[in-house]
Amino acid sequence: MRAWQIQDRFGLDALTLVEREEPRPGPGQVAVQVRATSLNYRDLLTVVGSYNPKQPLPLVPLSDGAGLVSAVGPGVTRVREGDRVAGIFNQAWISGPPRREHVRSSLGGPLDGLLAEQVVLGAEGVVRVPEHLSLEEAACLPCAGVTAWNALVEQGGLTAGQTLLVLGTGGVALFALQLARCLDARVIVMSSSDAKLKRARELGASETVNYRTTPDWDRQVKELTGGVGVDHVLELGGAETLPRSLRAVRVGGHVSLVGSLSGLEATLNLALVFMRGVRLQGVLVGSRDTFDALNRVISRYRLRPVIDRVFAFEDAPAAFEHLQSQGHLGKVVVRVA
Repeated sequence: MRAWQIQDRFGLDALTLVEREEPRPGPGQVAVQVRATSLNYRDLLTVVGSYNPKQPLPLVPLSDGAGLVSAVGPGVTRVREGDRVAGIFNQAWISGPPRREHVRSSLGGPLDGLLAEQVVLGAEGVVRVPEHLSLEEAACLPCAGVTAWNALVEQGGLTAGQTLLVLGTGGVALFALQLARCLDARVIVMSSSDAKLKRARELGASETVNYRTTPDWDRQVKELTGGVGVDHVLELGGAETLPRSLRAVRVGGHVSLVGSLSGLEATLNLALVFMRGVRLQGVLVGSRDTFDALNRVISRYRLRPVIDRVFAFEDAPAAFEHLQSQGHLGKVVVRVA
């Protein structure tokens, strides 16, 4: 059984294709023949050592993947051999709010991830995926899709007629655009690429803003909303964009802090939060229940994730390099088998 590992040091050049013993499920576990995995920015940070420099090595990276149940251990009744499943990001987070032990059960660090031909997961840590999706598409759901749904609906309460500002055109951003349109919300999308903004409009964005040519984009967003501001911001930029996101949101609005592409340490005018009654909410992916809720919506509306490019299993390092280049629109996928 082949797997990619971060060997004895961090770095993209430390990714090594190795032979490992084929895992077998024990009580309460399932074996999954992985067919596809997808990359998140967290995975890139993990490989280069920025996410958790103390992460024990070797480690199989990637938290997101989908495949077929190839064997079930004693006592398993939730799924059967042949079921199409995806692993949940935090293997111990079934329902309710996040707890410390949930964070410690994440795939792709600290636990081995899914960039392997076979994996064993807890039976409670997998979900069946929508039938209309390919396994490449299903592999995009566990982090990006669940995060978007959790941020917009379960935490943010986005409803029809409200306005959402989405920063970027990566996996979480485009899921948010698609899901918000299902909810009949108005969506404004930002990017530095006019070509990506054109694609966002094709996917349903009402308005778009190029933040490279419009550096004071918060003012532009306020103008697009009649000076009121948006109801909700999906904040993916981090340190450099958060202050402007807080200016772009309306009084009493909601900012979902999901990413940190521009850094982790920001200087904020706190009055933008407490003097305007803004809710600033950190979003940590979501539980299995959240994943199930997302799947019901995806099935009802026949949504399909936007995939930028699919790489062969043998070319996995190139997939990380492509993600690192930030030239992608939507999800970067590795086909395993």
